[in-house]
Amino acid sequence: METNGRAPEESEKSQNRPRTTSATRRPEKRDGKALEILDACESRDVERLRSLAISEGGLLSDPVRRQAWPLLLGNLSCDDGANSKEEDGTGWRGLPRHPDEDQVQLDVNRSFIYYPEDQSMKDLDRRKGELSDLITEVLRRQPYLCYFQGYHDICQVFLLVLEPPNRASTVARLSTLRIRDFMLPTLAPALAQLRLIPAILYAVNPKLYGHLSQTQPFFALSGTLTMYAHDIQEYGDIARLFDVFLARESVFSVYMFAQIVLQRSEELFEIPADEPEMLHSILSKLPKPLDLESLISGTVRLFEKHPPEQLRPWRQISQSSVLKTARWENQILNQTLEDGEVFFKNQVKELEWANTQEKAFKAIWKYRKPATGIGLAVTVAVVSYWLRKSPFASGVLEMIWKRVSRFLGGR
Repeated sequence: METNGRAPEESEKSQNRPRTTSATRRPEKRDGKALEILDACESRDVERLRSLAISEGGLLSDPVRRQAWPLLLGNLSCDDGANSKEEDGTGWRGLPRHPDEDQVQLDVNRSFIYYPEDQSMKDLDRRKGELSDLITEVLRRQPYLCYFQGYHDICQVFLLVLEPPNRASTVARLSTLRIRDFMLPTLAPALAQLRLIPAILYAVNPKLYGHLSQTQPFFALSGTLTMYAHDIQEYGDIARLFDVFLARESVFSVYMFAQIVLQRSEELFEIPADEPEMLHSILSKLPKPLDLESLISGTVRLFEKHPPEQLRPWRQISQSSVLKTARWENQILNQTLEDGEVFFKNQVKELEWANTQEKAFKAIWKYRKPATGIGLAVTVAVVSYWLRKSPFASGVLEMIWKRVSRFLGGR
């Protein structure tokens, strides 16, 4: 049986049937492209593979994706599930439990709602067991990662596409090198990504930017956080999007949501700007039907015309964020899981530093009056207290006193 619960010959036919608007090509043209994709996989020509994944129709079917997705993520040791490089494949069970495993199980119980279709209860239970094992193995082998709700939506797509021996190693690379920002102790890096959306809107359509200025870009959190797997209900559509996301830069999914907003401008202008709750409600739901090929090609053009380096919020993105460590397509091919852990720890340090700053300034604000005499002495004592607790004292000290001096000098 195939991973989707169908016999191999039935699965092959169903996966090659039209699922999106791109699948209306002639069969012989699809077959020719499939052979070209498989040839790129065999020769490890990742650049050509990326081009084919982005082009109309993407990677066409799961048997083709089975070989292509690991390569796009730099998992070059995969051989279509024939061999496993990891011990006997079950060594992870003896590793310490991850703190988030209870939440994992709760989410796994809610998985496989929309696809595969026509699955029996036995198939559903089997897949849920496999999904639980997949997520748990990745977390136990990379115990520093923090699980987030929606991660299971991503993993279930990989489970349906990949053979068991390649699942955990491929998802581990995805987790540490492509979606690491979402697996940190806080959502702050994920929210920092969303702030790029208003900047993109401003660059393309200042009027729309102004219309949405009272609406925070949190409406895009579910889509970007889960690679749209939580919001798209058709399996063929989400697999097609994954083709693109794995072939493009990490920031591409953010640009895609901006493109969706731009395409809905007429609809959005019909809603008053002073009703941000209504605008948020509309924007948080993807439009239906969603013309994937038009959306993908539009996002490619948007990215090329307004690259992230031209956006002001890009400067505030951490150098250790996946948006920058996977800014160029070839970067992750040379990165290891150990590199991902180093990036992760750097980001954690930056979050701790930012938290120290926030506490120090809140304390300064609390004791801001009077700003001379006893008030200034209290300010000095408060700042010193927080600096003693910070592992980044020297850097914080310079920054704190520059801002304190400006604050006191302006009184």
